[in-house]
Formats: sequence, structure tokens, C-alpha cells
Amino acid sequence: MSDHYTYRITWSAEDGEHVGLCAEFPSLSWLAPTPEDALAGIQILVADSVSDMRTSGEPIPVPFGDRAYSGKFMVRVPPETHRSLAIRAAEQGVSMNRLVSARLAREG
Repeated sequence: MSDHYTYRITWSAEDGEHVGLCAEFPSLSWLAPTPEDALAGIQILVADSVSDMRTSGEPIPVPFGDRAYSGKFMVRVPPETHRSLAIRAAEQGVSMNRLVSARLAREG
């Protein structure tokens, strides 16, 4: 299962090395001179952590890629923002849901 987790490699100017990260394990990271070594390092670290968690009976995070998503979530915004979005949606002739969904898709 550890190969289903969400990994990211980024550069750390502070450390002068690449950093391997795992979204499901935000407290873990791995520094290495190359992106490939950073990825391999964080994957091993996650696999070891999952093994330790399994041994100790701790709950193991489900990979984001294996989770089911309904496509619905609620967001609270200030009343002024709500009003502004409602006006924009009406002016564009679309539902507020469609307007916000399109904006989020551009940001993602």
C-alpha cells in the first residue's frame, strides 16, 4: 500500500538538497542530493513507518488515491463573499455551484 501514497519532491534552498515528502505523512521528509534519491528515501521511510504502525496497532493513513470522494464539501465564507459570488453567478447565468467549481478547477 505504501506505493499508493502521494509523494512530492521539492528543492530546499536552505538545505541545498532535494526534499522527499508524503502528503499522507506530513511529519516525514527525506533529504537527498538528487530527486531520485529523495523519492526513494521518502518511500522507504513511509514503508518503514507503515510497518511500525501496523506492528503497534496504530491506524494507518489511507492513501488519497484509494479514498472515495463524494464531490461535495461545504465551505463557509463571509456574507459579503457569498453575496458577491451570487451576483457573479447570476450575471453569468450559471449556478453559484458551477461558478465556484470552475474557479476551484482553475486554482487546482
